[in-house]
Amino acid sequence: MAEDLLLLLFQPDSGTIAGETTLYYALGGAVLADLALGERVRTTKGRLGGVRVEAVPERRPSDEILGSGWDYLSGKPRDVQTALAAIGPGLREPVLGRLAERGEIHREKRKMLGLFPTTALRDGGTGRRARLLAQVRDVLVDGVEPGERVAALTALLAASKTLPQFDPEIPWTSPVISRAEEIRRGNWGAGAAAEAVTRTVTATVVNSVVVALVASSEGSGA
Repeated sequence: MAEDLLLLLFQPDSGTIAGETTLYYALGGAVLADLALGERVRTTKGRLGGVRVEAVPERRPSDEILGSGWDYLSGKPRDVQTALAAIGPGLREPVLGRLAERGEIHREKRKMLGLFPTTALRDGGTGRRARLLAQVRDVLVDGVEPGERVAALTALLAASKTLPQFDPEIPWTSPVISRAEEIRRGNWGAGAAAEAVTRTVTATVVNSVVVALVASSEGSGA
């Protein structure tokens, strides 16, 4: 899910990544959400009533990125925001590397002002980003009931505060804002009832991303 989220946040026209300054919170949330959807982590109540997340024993995923997140949580339950801050910062490069390996984003070495080396990003032309964006648009604009992965991905986009940058592909209108808020809070639709526990864990993770972003914004004076 972290790869899909980063691919969506990539803006082909400018070659930039939306929400770059707080990207690690969103990517950390994507890893935790992916683990939750795979029933590899669960939430517990802390001593002061807070929510903690812990690894489900013997449910370590084989994927290296997800496995690293699971390893961090396997020692003891962690506060969700602590987990985001620990897991997220090292994710950008390996996730971007995977997208580059698959040809979904191309990285080009260039020199700024003819002197300073820099890396430019451009769309790989695979069509995957467009397909993902269409799925999110169906949920937010047309009210389509999403599957759990698309719902979680949409919720993370809403949590990242980057949705306005997708206008006009996803019009930033009052109905879209309201729908995004519903998805972010875990209201995915009746079809997701069987996954109620997993949905609750995922919603907890996503809302923790929101809290972390708000705290980051206030701390920077933005």
